[in-house]
Amino acid sequence: MLSRFIGVSAATIISGRSGSILSRTLYKSGGKNHTQTMSTGKAYKVLITHPEVPQEGIDLLKENCELIQVQSLPTNRAELLQKIRGVDGVLWGGHEALNAEVLDAAGPQLKSISTMSAGIDYVDVPEVKKRKIPLGHTPTVLNTAVADLAVGLLIAAGRRFHEGRRKIETDNWENYHLNWMLGQDIRDSIVGFYGFGGIGQAIAKRLSGFDIDQVLYTTRRRVHKEIEQELNAKKVDFDTLLAQSDFVVIASPLTADTQGVFNTTAFNKMKETAVLVNIGRGKIVNQDDLYEALKSNKIFAAGLDVTDPEPLSAKDKLLSLDNVVVLPHIGSATKRTRAEMATIAAHNVLRGLVGEPMLSPAY
Repeated sequence: MLSRFIGVSAATIISGRSGSILSRTLYKSGGKNHTQTMSTGKAYKVLITHPEVPQEGIDLLKENCELIQVQSLPTNRAELLQKIRGVDGVLWGGHEALNAEVLDAAGPQLKSISTMSAGIDYVDVPEVKKRKIPLGHTPTVLNTAVADLAVGLLIAAGRRFHEGRRKIETDNWENYHLNWMLGQDIRDSIVGFYGFGGIGQAIAKRLSGFDIDQVLYTTRRRVHKEIEQELNAKKVDFDTLLAQSDFVVIASPLTADTQGVFNTTAFNKMKETAVLVNIGRGKIVNQDDLYEALKSNKIFAAGLDVTDPEPLSAKDKLLSLDNVVVLPHIGSATKRTRAEMATIAAHNVLRGLVGEPMLSPAY
């Protein structure tokens, strides 16, 4: 999957020949400084902002770049701001604010930045863009892992996994009732997607194996007709999505337009048997309103991999409910996916340093 995403040249880099590729790129770029760089083997100074960035990404960078790495966990802002001074590139490994303070600390020589994430709501994109610094991120490669987890959340919430575990823990195993712990069927259901990009489509593809009836989706633009036919998908307005869907999956990025759209008004338009799944961003949901909707059984259940805030307090009232499954934002947390994210982020940085288009540009 990764080689298909990044193309032949990047696949060559992943195979371990990053130095030769970068050297050839530097050579093609010409110039006295580039010639000197080839002889020293250390072309640029790059900051890695997290101590746990997978080795695959580090190995790509270290052959031709002098690496500096933030070691604190959680990230100490003062350490980050001190170590970023004078660097040429940054692999932004965490979700700390990437803003004017950081860019000012780095200095005007900064040439290339890549996050190691799909969402970049923690980045002041206009500020980075204003300074004409290439910015990369790592979407697509995490689609598989996030889609797998979304299906798991959908099943767990719809079939009352969390509540069932609590029944066991409190010695309330009441299986002598015929109608005990009944959940929602996926079979013949209508699944609605708020946001239907790569992750949403990957989820829909997996759910087709559960014999769902139809996919509805709400987006600004219609997806290709071939995708609609393959996934039995239909574009509808937001109100129709809410009213007709048995399961509603939030797979949208956080923007000014999407923030807080799932609120009391939206929940009141959903079926009382509906299950909400959020693998997008926590702030797309008004969490106080969600709590009330779940507590009053306005909707059946929710499965959340993202919350507002993150991390969620252990004392948050949402966690007192039986009909919500909450995970600590682990959608892309598989060893393979993290390694691929690091690889793409590193290659984004390398390409940005030498003025070539990034594999996965943010703009």
